[in-house]
Amino acid sequence: MASTHDLLLTTLAEQIGQHKKILVGFSGGLDSTVLLHLLVCLRTQSHQLSGERMVRMALRAIHIHHGLNSKADLWGEHCCQICADWQVDFRIEKVRLNTRQNGIEAAARNARYHAFQQELQKDEVLITAQHLDDQAETFLLALKRGSGPAGLSSMPSRMPFAGTTLIRPLLNVSRAELEEYAQSQRLQWVEDDSNQDDRYDRNFLRLNIMPLLNQRWPHFPQAVSRSASLCGEQEQLLDELLKESLNALITLEGSISIPPLENSSEAKRNALLRRWLNQCGVKMPAREQLQRIWSEVALARQDAEPRFRLGQHDIRRYRQQLWLVPQYQNLAGAIFAWDLRQELMLPDGLGTLCLSQENDIKENSIKVRMPNGHEQVTIRFGVQGNISIVGRQHSRHSKKLWQELGVAPWLRERTPLLYYNEKLIAALGVFITKAGQCLSDDERISVQWKKVTF
Repeated sequence: MASTHDLLLTTLAEQIGQHKKILVGFSGGLDSTVLLHLLVCLRTQSHQLSGERMVRMALRAIHIHHGLNSKADLWGEHCCQICADWQVDFRIEKVRLNTRQNGIEAAARNARYHAFQQELQKDEVLITAQHLDDQAETFLLALKRGSGPAGLSSMPSRMPFAGTTLIRPLLNVSRAELEEYAQSQRLQWVEDDSNQDDRYDRNFLRLNIMPLLNQRWPHFPQAVSRSASLCGEQEQLLDELLKESLNALITLEGSISIPPLENSSEAKRNALLRRWLNQCGVKMPAREQLQRIWSEVALARQDAEPRFRLGQHDIRRYRQQLWLVPQYQNLAGAIFAWDLRQELMLPDGLGTLCLSQENDIKENSIKVRMPNGHEQVTIRFGVQGNISIVGRQHSRHSKKLWQELGVAPWLRERTPLLYYNEKLIAALGVFITKAGQCLSDDERISVQWKKVTF
């Protein structure tokens, strides 16, 4: 009869498959210590079989220092020593937590996975140590939030991550089995005393709820895991069934067309919107949020410029499409003096402005008249009132002009405006006013906008 060690090693080998470059998340706790030990054993096994049959595994470990516990430095030292003993390349990464939105637990997780993403190398997969009990807790937390099938599917055993793959090979292994393995192998691990603080939701479930459920139904975690898998299968099926419809709705710019959604049922429309947002890398909105996006943005009156805040983004409507837009800094009314002899750094990641040679034709360049000696050059953002531009006989109100020129509302206040004193000369990359027109080649300059991000 195979030992627990052999069974876990076989399971791990099957999960990893042909991947030979591995980064493992190593907290120093029971779960990740068992995982790292198994990986070291698997590396030894692959080394013994190296040659034409196998290539030796390249194994690295990363420890995330959250700075939340007075013992955090000691945990890092422990992990460093374990990796030295087991000849595993080790890295420790200190992170800062942003707790303003979702609390400490979510902030720690976000910081942890961001660090993983930054550390991963080419062709390297990430392996983490979540187990069967973690899966059951995640399912119950999703249930508490009122999540649908996507949330209830909890943690998949493998998923795309940061251009590579995230693998959770221990999802079918209970904590009791991991502890039995660790004791049989005489492993040493750290205990996080904050795990006893049931003010945190996951700890509350682990300490107070799961023991009761396991006492009443010993196989409760396995049953929950099956339910999570079934929810995941349902979501995968919906992905396949809706793929063609979704591709037809999404534009080349990444927005999603509104009119076809008006003819869909609410259930299908919500499913399509969720998948669109998921493709954009946005956390799944609640059902109420989806309803508000549809009623307050998609169906807003035609002359409105609606927006709905979703995390760090806004949902906007433009030309009968929904757009996901980052929350930009408000630049309306900002004024920046510009010495034309020097490059000007624009705010909020908009790039730089500079003068280019007259015969050096570049993208995002405009040619305007040279300022007079008494004219001060400034760059401003946000314009109101009537504007007369080159190529148009009559002036137009700024809002109408932006609309005619196809500039989305959220980009209008992010387009640099070139002024000489109080005269608007040009909107970089969009138009030149009659006040900026130059009839003589000897008296004009070429202004280039080097964009970084928009």
